[in-house]
Amino acid sequence: MAQTPDIDDLAAGLYGGIGLLARRIRHLQAPGDLSLPERSALARLDRGGPNTAAELARAEQITSQAMGTTLSALEERGFVERRPDPHDGRRVIMSVTEAGVEILRHKRDARAQQLAKALGEQFTVSELETLRAAAPLIERLGESL
Repeated sequence: MAQTPDIDDLAAGLYGGIGLLARRIRHLQAPGDLSLPERSALARLDRGGPNTAAELARAEQITSQAMGTTLSALEERGFVERRPDPHDGRRVIMSVTEAGVEILRHKRDARAQQLAKALGEQFTVSELETLRAAAPLIERLGESL
């Protein structure tokens, strides 16, 4: 029977490893690229569909004011657009534009290609299978925080 892993050790290991990966990916950002909050908000709109700024702020665990600033910057660049809520005229719904989808796809591709290169050069088939199985779990962990 397999022994249950020490949760504190596992948490510390994941925190360190994911933190390192996030920092390295952040350094791949070139001038003019989306900031981390912009990328995150845009990706959430792309995955989840149109939403209000307040709902996006709650999902990202930031203030409504910070999300408003992020969305304004994205709107100025033509990556999101605002429309009145058809069911409640007091609310504004934000959605990703074609340009927003394209910039996300391009950034995903560039970063994914860099990750794929590292994976292909540095990891065994068995390790790749382990990472493939862990990827949805890591995403679920991030969503639960």
